[in-house]
Amino acid sequence: MIDLRSSVSGISDYVTQIIHFKDGVKRTFHGVITKTINQGQFTKFETKDGRFILINDKNVLCIEVFEEENE
Repeated sequence: MIDLRSSVSGISDYVTQIIHFKDGVKRTFHGVITKTINQGQFTKFETKDGRFILINDKNVLCIEVFEEENE
């Protein structure tokens, strides 16, 4: 399988993402480990606090990304 690396990994090792969904809901995720982002129908990633997040891409309008300090 081809690895569709996220362009976000070029920003920093850790980022904050604000995900805007079609229905107007927004969710903010802090401490996203950029090397764990795996894009597909469900984008998957892990956070520094151990959470594993899956996002259904068909319900997303846009994602804001902010660099965090590397630890």
